[in-house]
Amino acid sequence: MANITAAEVNKLRQQTGAGMMDCKKALVESNGDFEKAIEILRKKGQKVASSRADREANEGVVLAKTNADATKAAIIMLNCETDFVAKNQEIIDFAQKLLNLGVEKNCANLEELKAADMNGRSVEENLTDLIGKTGEKLNISHFDVIEGARTFAYIHPGNRVSSIAALNQTEVDGIEQIGKDVVMQIAAMSPVAIDKDDVDPKIIEKEIEIGKDQARQEGKAEEMVERIAVGKLNKFFKESTLLNQEFIKESKKTVRQMLTEAHKDLTVVAFKRLALGQ
Repeated sequence: MANITAAEVNKLRQQTGAGMMDCKKALVESNGDFEKAIEILRKKGQKVASSRADREANEGVVLAKTNADATKAAIIMLNCETDFVAKNQEIIDFAQKLLNLGVEKNCANLEELKAADMNGRSVEENLTDLIGKTGEKLNISHFDVIEGARTFAYIHPGNRVSSIAALNQTEVDGIEQIGKDVVMQIAAMSPVAIDKDDVDPKIIEKEIEIGKDQARQEGKAEEMVERIAVGKLNKFFKESTLLNQEFIKESKKTVRQMLTEAHKDLTVVAFKRLALGQ
């Protein structure tokens, strides 16, 4: 049996919001595996936050932008150790320069960005210089690019959450506001996919399993368990897929309805959201 420390119990409690004793029991049952412990807590009906066990709550800067003709959008996360350094203007400016460089040089991914030339040296060499100045570990953890007929970018105040999205239409009345609403929706509601058919099968399988176990914990008859689990899965799709979510500016509509009211074929073809600590 794993030796579970008080620090590990507290870490799980902060990630999930569950009680200390419940967290300790879950860690003991999972033999110290945080991901399994979170599943155990969910199956027992505990309130669990969306933070994942394999993601540390690092400090840093998250920024996003589109290219000149708004056919591409990019998003970046630069991590550091403390909030004090994250708020340093030099760090924010460096993250912005990295983002601009990635867009200007058409970098397709993080590896290409790290290898790109920046003032006659590689990005990683410039990063090493900044580490020497700040005295903190710095890491470019994410750089992602999406494309579409029209893209949009949003940076939430504080530079801790950003989002980008691509729509399939350009000639739509009010497209600027629509695109802004979509990226703000993504930042606020953290969808896992565009629509239910885009959800990873492994996530669906896990949600069904959790739904079944919750039904059994509630004492439901076995012949009802499958139907209850499907109902919970449909609720998950409504809450966690972008087009099916309630539109944050008008809750009586879904995001899909908001889009199709503007144009019958208007939809989101790609998106990405990054947030510190998630």
